[in-house]
Amino acid sequence: MTVRIGDRRLELPPGDQLAFLAGLGFLAALELIDWPIALAIGVGHELARSRHGKVLREFGEALEEA
Repeated sequence: MTVRIGDRRLELPPGDQLAFLAGLGFLAALELIDWPIALAIGVGHELARSRHGKVLREFGEALEEA
């Protein structure tokens, strides 16, 4: 989803990922988890997601070549 703020565009993650990140922020705001822990979980989640997507793209490209 893309949000326009003035002359800037902001690309938001898909709804399920946005909900996950909002949940982490909510838990950190309630001090149920520390901010550094929430940040580490969020970054790790994004790295795992982007790596998974890369692996799937490479697999798809290999299938196209076969």
